[in-house]
Amino acid sequence: MGASAGYVSTASLNKQFRIMHDLSSFNLLAHEAAVNELAKCCSAKRWTEKVAARRPFATTSELCTTADEVWWSLQPDDWLEAFRGHPKIGEQRAAQHAAAQAQQWSTQEQSGVAGSDNETTTQLAKLNREYEEKFGYIFIVCATGKSAQEMLAILGERLDNDAATELPIAAGEQAKITQLRLAKLLSG
Repeated sequence: MGASAGYVSTASLNKQFRIMHDLSSFNLLAHEAAVNELAKCCSAKRWTEKVAARRPFATTSELCTTADEVWWSLQPDDWLEAFRGHPKIGEQRAAQHAAAQAQQWSTQEQSGVAGSDNETTTQLAKLNREYEEKFGYIFIVCATGKSAQEMLAILGERLDNDAATELPIAAGEQAKITQLRLAKLLSG
């Protein structure tokens, strides 16, 4: 039995999305495929589910606004889940499985660490450990466009925060990362 003229299979849409990566294609994906694409931007499962469920989006701006609204409606455990999807600054692998695209983006975002001197790299690793011991999660910063020295300074400053102050700051940094990644996702 042949497909009707207007029918497009999920497999076909998923293949097209990999090629086109635009908002229209994203809106047409099956729910699970949309969740998988969103997981490249933020690994908090509730976030991916809720954003995917709010499709279709009329504009990229609407998607970004929704992504932010959903993010800030989540609980701290959801934020921590998202943090685990990132490698520590200066490292390659996240604590939990992350999509290959997310790992590639992390490497690009942290490019300011590449080529930094041994002293800076050593200090980053030391302060990363102190941060994780103090707060119970890795240091999250929107690293795009920041040098290793800038990230080191930010890390040092944020180590002075208490837990109640720091978690919303880290969540804000995750929100910035997610917005940048949504733009990358839709631009291919």
